[in-house]
Amino acid sequence: MHHLSQKYLEILATQYPNIARASTEIINLQAILNLPKETEHFVSDIHGEYEQFLHILRNGSGAIRNKIEDAFGNTLSSRDKKSLAALIYYPEQKVEKMKMELSREDLLDWYKVSLHRLIRVCKESSAKYTRSRLRKNFPADFSYILEELLSENNKVVQKEEYYNEIFDTIIRINRAKEFITAIAETIQKLVVTRLHVIGDIFDRGPGPHIIMDHLMSHDNVDFQWGNHDMVWMGAASGHEACIANVIRLSARYNNLDVLEDGYGINLVPLASFAMATYADDPCDCFGVHAEDNHDPKEIALNKKMHKAIAVIQFKLEGQVISRRPEFNMDSRKLLHKINYEKGTINIEGKTYELLDKSFPTIDPANPYKLSPEEESLIARLRMKFLNCEKLQKHVRFLFKKGSLYLRYNSNLLYHGCVPLDEKGHFRKVKIGNRQYAGRELYDVLEYYARKGYYKQDDREEHEYGKDIMWYIWSNENSPVYGKEKMATFERYFIDDKEIQQERKDYYYKLIDQEEVANRILRDFGMDTERSHIINGHMPVKAMKGESPVKCNGKVMIIDGGFSRAYRRTTGIAGYTLIYNSHGLRLVSHKTFTTTEEVIEKEIDVHSDTVITEFSKRRERVSDTENGKRIQEKIKDLEDLLHAYRSGQISERE
Repeated sequence: MHHLSQKYLEILATQYPNIARASTEIINLQAILNLPKETEHFVSDIHGEYEQFLHILRNGSGAIRNKIEDAFGNTLSSRDKKSLAALIYYPEQKVEKMKMELSREDLLDWYKVSLHRLIRVCKESSAKYTRSRLRKNFPADFSYILEELLSENNKVVQKEEYYNEIFDTIIRINRAKEFITAIAETIQKLVVTRLHVIGDIFDRGPGPHIIMDHLMSHDNVDFQWGNHDMVWMGAASGHEACIANVIRLSARYNNLDVLEDGYGINLVPLASFAMATYADDPCDCFGVHAEDNHDPKEIALNKKMHKAIAVIQFKLEGQVISRRPEFNMDSRKLLHKINYEKGTINIEGKTYELLDKSFPTIDPANPYKLSPEEESLIARLRMKFLNCEKLQKHVRFLFKKGSLYLRYNSNLLYHGCVPLDEKGHFRKVKIGNRQYAGRELYDVLEYYARKGYYKQDDREEHEYGKDIMWYIWSNENSPVYGKEKMATFERYFIDDKEIQQERKDYYYKLIDQEEVANRILRDFGMDTERSHIINGHMPVKAMKGESPVKCNGKVMIIDGGFSRAYRRTTGIAGYTLIYNSHGLRLVSHKTFTTTEEVIEKEIDVHSDTVITEFSKRRERVSDTENGKRIQEKIKDLEDLLHAYRSGQISERE
């Protein structure tokens, strides 16, 4: 028997002051251990595509459809099931649509039928929760009624009549829409307990701020940061090279609205600077991903802003590289290799002609120095990022709920890779004055990222931490970047496919080998028999027959390309993963059109299950991380009972 110190027992006794209270809690906890394990939902590489992401959250990647199947089997037509699913995903819009389409009498019937069905799905979804946990998920306004409807109230013989009476009252006092919404939202909450976001919320798509706002209201979410999150986190810390990257990417994907409207960061100073500096320059190499109907004037200005911030970025990055020789990135400093008179560049002994030869702000004698105008512009932008309340709130949330990797219920989650050499051993990487590899590399990078964001007494460590965030974004040894170089300059200025290549880390070739996967799992302290590695970051090219499942199901790469920018290479619109008490289910999604389509036509962008790995028996809470904690607590309470019974501690009322 493990013995607790007297001091700890006394603290525990304030919570459970007598034998009766301690026993009740033990019985409760023991019951929880036998419930089915919670449902976990894994998503990755959302890249600002908020409409599709919010839809996938609402349908729990098909988890809600499965609950409807469990509740109704063959007793409902597939059309009714679709209709019910649409009602659960978008209750308010669906009710409004029915109000417009149905007569008053039909509407009352529809309300009643829908309420009965919703309660049934809600019951099915609540089976794995204790009463007290359920109560926490009920919306305050309807908590009592929901508890009545969901509890098996056996005293009521005519349950049908009893339900109808409650429904009649709700409809009569004009609360049907609110009540339906409350049940639908409760079902969404109950069906998926925990959401894991495996990186890359930002860049490319139009709504990362909308996604972040939504996730902040989610009860149970964690993040494994991706490189695109990290560059925004670095920008929020005031790191100038990160700020330049964030603005450049927003310009490139024609998404400056995210900064201006989403975060209220004023880009007028950048626009004025770009207009003045590149007035007669068409900036054609700095095209932006825009629809055909965009205003040509706006596009022309965006191209100028795009070039202006790109040149500033190359200068600022050159400064970081010079400042941190241990980053070992000298080959990424390219501005001093340009022959400004001829408009050529020499890289590794080969001369290339530049596609754009106009560099009015670069002094060939000192190419990495910002011009006075660039200097004052970047200082203003830096203040805007540092003082942007919404961005700071989002980034603090990412730090609070996130990390570079997570070990959770026998799964190891990280965004990118573990840097390997060609033999599949961990690559040693120098950070500060020491070498790190594997899990230690992850730990040291995360340590510095936190130092870089949060104000430190130690200024030197704070500045180093900010530079490390930029390193995490783009260095070949960064586990969340994992390519040999970020060929940004080459893509703009050199017409040569070969030099634009970004070679992937050996990890992506070797992760199919069992011994490599096991070596990683062991290094992170995971059981090699039961555990999986789940990561994102590299779009899976389903079109070319590439599979998201590697190493006989031990590794899953779930970036199927939410981002429209990737649809051409992936051929689908994202993978997500559901892990519940029955096992793992990997789902591939078809391209999402609009929310309206789902409500109007009841099309569910639900999708094909790619793989299932069923557990031999239903997993229970006792098999999970949380289960281990509960078992510890039961032991502690048993010690307390022993202390009460032996008179070591006296009971109180």
